[in-house]
Order: sequence, then C-alpha cells, then structure tokens
Amino acid sequence: MKRKHRIKKKFLAKQARQNTAQQESRSEDSNKPKKESNSIYYKHYKALLIIPFVILLIAIVIIVVQTARTGDFINKGIDLKGGVEITVPTHNLSPDIIKSQLIQAFPQKDFQVNKLENSGEEVAITANANILPDENETLTAFVSKLEEITGVDKSAMDTNEIGAALGDAFFKQTMVAVLIAFVFMGLIVFLYFKSPAPSAAVILAAFSDIVITIAVVDLLGIKIGTGGIAALLMLIGYSVDTDILLSTRVLRNKEGTVYHRVINAMKTGLTMTITTMAAVIVALILGESEILREIMTIILIGLFADVINTWIQNTGIIRWWKEKQDAKEASSN
Repeated sequence: MKRKHRIKKKFLAKQARQNTAQQESRSEDSNKPKKESNSIYYKHYKALLIIPFVILLIAIVIIVVQTARTGDFINKGIDLKGGVEITVPTHNLSPDIIKSQLIQAFPQKDFQVNKLENSGEEVAITANANILPDENETLTAFVSKLEEITGVDKSAMDTNEIGAALGDAFFKQTMVAVLIAFVFMGLIVFLYFKSPAPSAAVILAAFSDIVITIAVVDLLGIKIGTGGIAALLMLIGYSVDTDILLSTRVLRNKEGTVYHRVINAMKTGLTMTITTMAAVIVALILGESEILREIMTIILIGLFADVINTWIQNTGIIRWWKEKQDAKEASSN
C-alpha cells in the first residue's frame, strides 16, 4: 500500500512539473510581442532551411558543369596555369590602360597587370600573360607590344617564366590544406560542444560558403590565382568565426529562450559582417592592385553567402536540435 502511495505521489509530482513547464511556456508565448510570434523567422525557421540548401544544390550543379566544360572547377589564373611575367621599369602608367590594350592585341590570352611601388612611389609594372615559353612568336609580339605601349626598350625589361608545374603543386597542396582545416575544425568544435550536431552544422556552413563563392566566381568568369586561393582560406576562418559565435550564444548561454539567444547572436554577428563588408568595399573602390581586387571580390561574395548560411542554415539546424534536446530533458524530468 505504501509503495502504491509513493508511486502515485511521484507520478503526481512529475505531472505537476510538466504542467508548470507548459504554463511557463504559454506565459512566455503570451508575453512575446505580436511581431515576434508572427515573424517567419520565428515560426517557420524549418521551412526557411530550404533556401540555403537549394542555393547550395544550384552551386554544386554550376561547379560540376564548369568542371565538365573546362576540366577545372575554377577558372585558373596565370599564377596557377603558368605563363610569363615581364617587369617594365616605368612611371605614371595605368595598369588598366595597359591591360585593355594588351587584350585588344591578344584577345585569346589572359593578362594581369600590377604596379610595383617603393615607399609609395611607382617604380615599375609587372605584366603577366598565359603565354608558354614554347610560344616564341606570341612571346616576341607580346614584348614588342609592351615596348610600344610603355615606350620602354625591351632590353630594359626583365622576363621570368611562371612554371605551370609550380602552380599545380601549389593548388594541390592548398586543396589538401583545406581538407585538413575542415577535419580539425570539426574536431575542435566537437570537443568544445561535446555533440556531433553543432560541429556538423559548422562544417556544413563553412562548406556551403566556399562552394557558393566558387560557383559565383565561376559564373562571373573571375580568374583565380594564388591571391584568390588565399581569399578562400580566409573565408573558412571567417565562416567558422560567425558559426562559433552563434553556437556559443545558443548552446552555452542559459538566459532567455533559444530564439532570443539566436537574435542576440545575430545582432553581434551581422554587425561584424557589415563592418567587414564596408572595409572590403572601400578596398575594392580605392585599390589599384589586380590581386587586391581579386581577393576583395571573393571575400565580398563569401560574406554574402555567409549571411545566408550562418543565419538561416546554421541557425535553423542548431535551433531545431536545441529545442529537441530541451524537450527530451523536460520529458525525462
């Protein structure tokens, strides 16, 4: 009889706790502003997950088509394909004007023209072209054209070969570095949060950022050199930064509801992203270096992708997982 009484008492206590939790939940919902409760981001965050996944799928299709058409998943620049670099000692010549004239003369070739400065003063320009050493006639014509444009005798120019093998080796090593970065990134996040779901969400968001950025770069026809590869590596770091911010605020912070923690993290994260975008846009407007423009363009595309993948994709996955975990804990108590 006493045993039955104890079981009944435990059952009633558990039921009372569940009723209290439900009342608190209803109280929280009733205290929420109408704008919040009617917000798509609040009510339909699971449905919003369709957007980043559709974009990711389209990006993968674009990269597959690019690979099938050209043999490479990116448009490789001269640094990676190989060619020739000519340094011309000159002053006050616009790299853009030189490049446009070279493109008119050799429409089938790719060119990259940059200033070389010493203490802020221009001392030379470098003109890179995907002209291989065995293309003797084209190389001679290229040097003659530079002589005509700049007015500098070809004897004063310095010619260097850019080896295709070196570019290929650099590219392969970079891809290995990216894979290792993803593995260690996931491991560290897993060790920190002690759960596979947040670490998988972080890796997926970083992967989505890179894939979408590469797809947009392919569509725009941007040639990626060593600077572009460095920009992609920087994007991984930035993506992880915002994703860790989100995961820490939602999973470690116990104040408020999961939704309120997401919004607080978003305010900080979007402030960081907008500030970075502003700096990148200024660099794009004021920068004259072609390599700098390449890096900043790729970073800007990646930042836009990161907004979608962090604050819709990663947020939706973590919020979904966290609410299921909270529901399990409530039912077990």
